[in-house]
Formats: sequence, structure tokens, C-alpha cells
Amino acid sequence: MAIAKPREVFIQGVTSDGRTFRPSDWAERLAGAMSCFRPGGAKGGIGAHIGYSPYCVPTTIGQVKCVVVNEALRKIEPMAWDFVMNFARDNDLQVADACLLPDPPR
Repeated sequence: MAIAKPREVFIQGVTSDGRTFRPSDWAERLAGAMSCFRPGGAKGGIGAHIGYSPYCVPTTIGQVKCVVVNEALRKIEPMAWDFVMNFARDNDLQVADACLLPDPPR
């Protein structure tokens, strides 16, 4: 029996009426706020603050800034999941269920 991959939710930097969301670094800020939610929990020490959580990653698709949120975050930390989903709702951002595909080999 195959194990289902957790779905991913794409929070897009476009409002429901088509306007680009500002500030321009919103995706990096949101993902940065979620950076401590990692497999195995937050780690201390030198360099522990560097990098994004694999559960909440900023990216650009086409010309649109997005944050890809893995549904696994919901089980690991429901309040963090609620935070990012409420952020999208409160700012009237478009949200889509999808799966981020890896880049094709060169």
C-alpha cells in the first residue's frame, strides 16, 4: 500500500481581486517566522537561525511570490498552520492546493 504524500498549499502573493501583495518580501518574512518548525524540532547553536523550514518555503512561480506550506505542519504544530492560513485569509491572498514538482534534470 502506497503512503500518500502530504499535500502542499500554495499561498500566492496576489489578492482575490488580482492586486500584487506588498511588501515585496512578504514571502521571505512569513517563511522566516516559520523557520523554527523543522523535523526534529528547533535546534540551537551556531547557524541554527539560518534557513527556512521544509514545511514553509518561499518561492516564485512565474512572476508571483508564493509560500509553499506542507500539510505536515498541521500535525506537527496546529497553531503554526493556523497562523499561516489566517495570514492568507486576513490579507485576502489566493490559496491553491498543489504539489511542488522538482526541476527536471538538465
